[in-house]
Amino acid sequence: MLGFTNLDYAALAFFLIAWFGYHAALELTPAGQKSLNKVMNQYRYRWMEQMVVRENRIVDTTILASLMNGTAFFASTSLIAIGGVLALLRSTDSVLPLFADLPFGEPPTRIAWDVKVGGLAVIFVYAFFKFAWSYRLFNYMAIIVGAVPVLTESSREEALTVARQAGAMNAVAGKHFNRGQRAFFFSLAYLGWFVSAYLFMVATAGVLIVMWRRQFLSDAREAAVKQFNV
Repeated sequence: MLGFTNLDYAALAFFLIAWFGYHAALELTPAGQKSLNKVMNQYRYRWMEQMVVRENRIVDTTILASLMNGTAFFASTSLIAIGGVLALLRSTDSVLPLFADLPFGEPPTRIAWDVKVGGLAVIFVYAFFKFAWSYRLFNYMAIIVGAVPVLTESSREEALTVARQAGAMNAVAGKHFNRGQRAFFFSLAYLGWFVSAYLFMVATAGVLIVMWRRQFLSDAREAAVKQFNV
C-alpha cells in the first residue's frame, strides 16, 4: 500500500533499533557511565564548585552565554531544516523523476516519498524540541547561578548546595542538547533511505560507529578522563 519493500521495512527497523539501542546503551547502562558525556558532567559540577570561590563571576556568565548561544543556533537550524523538509513535500512531482534516473536504487512511489519526507520532518521536530528545552534549561541554570550566595564562613554550606543544584541543571541541559545533536546525526543516515534501503542501512551503521567512537574511543575522551582517571 505504501510502496515499501521488505528491505525498506528491515532498513527502517535497523535504523530505529540503532537509535534507541544507542540511547539506552549510552544513558541507561553501566558502560554508558564511562562515555565522554558522563565525563563532561563531572566537569560541569566542578565548574560550579569553582564558581563558588570566585567573587567576580563574569567568566562563568560568559561561558554560560556561549552554551546558550550554541543551543539557540541548533534550535534555529532545526526550524530551517523543518522548513526545507516542508518544501520537499511541495516539490514531489519535480523530485521523483530525478530519483527515477539514478543508476542505483528503486524510484519511490509518491506516497512512499511523502512518508519518507514526513519521517525526516519528525526527526527535525524532535531535535527542535530538544534544543529548545535545553536552551530553556540553561536559562534556569543561569537563574540558579544568580542565586548562589557569596562565599563566607556562614554561607559556605548553602553556597555549595545551590552550586551543586546549578551543576545538576547544567547536566540535564547538556543531556537534552546531546539528544538533539544525536537526532541531527541520525537524520544524515536517514537521508540514505531516499536513495536506497541498502544505503540507508550502511549510513545508519556508519553514523552509529562514528558516534560510539567519539564517546568511548576518541582523543577528546582521553584528554578529558586524565583528570578523573575514568
